[in-house]
Amino acid sequence: MKFPARPVEFLIEGLIRVCGLSAIVFILAIFGFIGKEGLAFLGSHLVEMLTSTDWSPTAETPVFGLVALLVGTFWCVGLSLFFSVPVGLAAAIYLSEFSGERTKEVLKIIVELLAAIPSVVWGFIGVMILNPLLQAGGAQVGLNGVNGAIVLALMTLPLLVSLGEDALRAVPESYRQAAMAMGATKWEMVRRVLLPAASRGLLVAVLLGIGRCVGETMAVLMVTGHAVRIPSTLFDPVRTLTATIAAELGEAVRGGEHYQALFALGVLLFVLTFVVNLIADRAIRGRATS
Repeated sequence: MKFPARPVEFLIEGLIRVCGLSAIVFILAIFGFIGKEGLAFLGSHLVEMLTSTDWSPTAETPVFGLVALLVGTFWCVGLSLFFSVPVGLAAAIYLSEFSGERTKEVLKIIVELLAAIPSVVWGFIGVMILNPLLQAGGAQVGLNGVNGAIVLALMTLPLLVSLGEDALRAVPESYRQAAMAMGATKWEMVRRVLLPAASRGLLVAVLLGIGRCVGETMAVLMVTGHAVRIPSTLFDPVRTLTATIAAELGEAVRGGEHYQALFALGVLLFVLTFVVNLIADRAIRGRATS
């Protein structure tokens, strides 16, 4: 027996509405769960956390300084973007404007396969391959910030390539035709017309790549050396916020200061990724209204 069209449409619309609202509810629930344990600690130890470079939560006199962890996080993220953004955008330009259809299909499959590799496998690659290579290149310790940055760059490349190509392909074909009709070469068209027109979309790709790097845990835990220190050279070991949570949460006493401090790190990560995604959303809206 068939239902009338309108009740069926009403049920489908209601289901879609519930699914959309559930995403918001889940995000609020996650923030509430993290904030319940971390916000009070963050409020009472904020000055210490933002001024001290020492993270010693299990010492006789615990110290919860975040400066070294924040520097380690941004160190890995910044270096990874330095490696991945030029390569990723160049690959996106090649796929969008210069490659043939057969080549494009093969390269897209490779990009999708890279995106499907688990983070623990990337960490294993960093330990077993990049670690001895960096030591052979002169680094005293192969598990360091550069190792983590290279691994993060490799993990971010598929996102940058896919979103970058989408942004470039979204530029109207009339722009390309107009530039070529005025005598521009292919490279001049890309540099003077295509890139400016797709700049917002490319910015969104980079911002989402930042969010991907900031939130990565297992790979950086395995390859960065896990040392609480402010790096003085490119090849110094570092520790990130996410790796600290992953390494110490299982050993922290539930409800204790150490436990609450780790949740405070989670609050900071949540806020950081929220800000990055908010900026990306504003860039998308600006692109849509321009």
